[in-house]
Amino acid sequence: MGVVDKTFSGGGREYLSEKHIKKMFLDFLQMKEFAKNPLVFEKGEGVWIWDVMGEKYLDGISGVWVVNVGHGNKRIIGAMKEQMDKLCFCSPIYSTNPKAIELVKMLTDLTPEDLNSVKLLSGGSEATETAMKLARQYHQQCGHPNKQKIISRYLNFHGVTLGALSATGMADRKWMFEPLCGGFRHILPPYCLRCPYKMAYPECDIVCARVLEDVIKYEGADTVAAFIAEPIQLSTGNIIPPPEYFPIIREICDRNEVLLIYDEIITGFGRTGELWGAQTFNAVPDILCVGKGMSSGYAPLSAVAFREKIGQAFWGDAKEGVHFAHGHTYAGNPVASAAGVAAISELLENNLIQRSKEMGSYLVGRLEELKRFGIVGEVRGKGLMIGVEFVKDEKTMESFPREKNVGVKIGENCMFKQKLLVRYNPNWIALAPPFIITKEEIDILVEKLATAIKETLEEIN
Repeated sequence: MGVVDKTFSGGGREYLSEKHIKKMFLDFLQMKEFAKNPLVFEKGEGVWIWDVMGEKYLDGISGVWVVNVGHGNKRIIGAMKEQMDKLCFCSPIYSTNPKAIELVKMLTDLTPEDLNSVKLLSGGSEATETAMKLARQYHQQCGHPNKQKIISRYLNFHGVTLGALSATGMADRKWMFEPLCGGFRHILPPYCLRCPYKMAYPECDIVCARVLEDVIKYEGADTVAAFIAEPIQLSTGNIIPPPEYFPIIREICDRNEVLLIYDEIITGFGRTGELWGAQTFNAVPDILCVGKGMSSGYAPLSAVAFREKIGQAFWGDAKEGVHFAHGHTYAGNPVASAAGVAAISELLENNLIQRSKEMGSYLVGRLEELKRFGIVGEVRGKGLMIGVEFVKDEKTMESFPREKNVGVKIGENCMFKQKLLVRYNPNWIALAPPFIITKEEIDILVEKLATAIKETLEEIN
């Protein structure tokens, strides 16, 4: 299980004792439970990762949708070491560095249409919060000071900083921090399998998209700054919108002078089988938030890219005071930028984005075979970003009662018994292995998942 011996000592490993782990706070974990059997990893290679006890795990989630090029990539590590010998930090307040400039050039060459202005950052929540602040200041400087509201969707997750959390549409992530920031509104998301409007596609006329115009109208178009959305809704188990959804959203935003923001922290850099989710769903945003796969997890790195018209609103003489009034200490860090340049080059030069599409198609086909267990209601995804939803009844698609925690039990069986790392929820699991995964390794992954499902069903029946 990756359990650290409570009496473990020697070899400089005293810090791995339970008493030290109990002082930590990890993400979204009840630390009292975690400290009993902590999972501590110390090395990785390719799609595999080892814990401190020498147990080998298949990384079926790329860390957390991050390590697109796999663990232990020598090119990225070498680029970081080379940069560290030159310069590890320079202040983003009054300077920049060659690697940051190189990274920005690379991004502006790759982003669609005229998304050619870039703000470098160090994390996903920073990026989404930056995008929303950028939208508000943009409207201020374009003579529309009342355009302040941000519309987002329920069940979407945009980060944990206060502004990003205000846009997030998940009560279990935010209720304990309320009241949150003002000026945020939410609409229901697309979810064809369980349509919140009780309609069926395509007869529904994509009401889940068209409702945005109604909300803008009732809020007042002159008060709405932006609409932010994940191209694929991760937090409900990789929900794919209808193909018409984002083109309709794009048209609505254009008609109402509302900026469209994509949260592509996860979907960017090939995860969907295309370079951007914007390409996958045939609609380009005004502001693009990227991260995670941008450095493939080798350094904290994210960015916001935005259209020429937005960039121009911040381009003026010092006396005009129209600069973007926002910053982060590690923005454009030279070592992180070196990691980003190397990671993106690795994706492009080794055709890993096409590989994401091909391996994703193979994985979906293998996962469809798991419907033999009678509880796999839907396998869905794009590229190597896949969700498996578990249901009580495959014919009616009735969900298991949430308290049965079927998805959680399967996920925990995967992790602690089968040594397969996945993301899990009471009714679904998510899979997102590194793009370098082979068909043989996918077969191993599916075999481990099948064993976890079989054993879990034996436990609950």
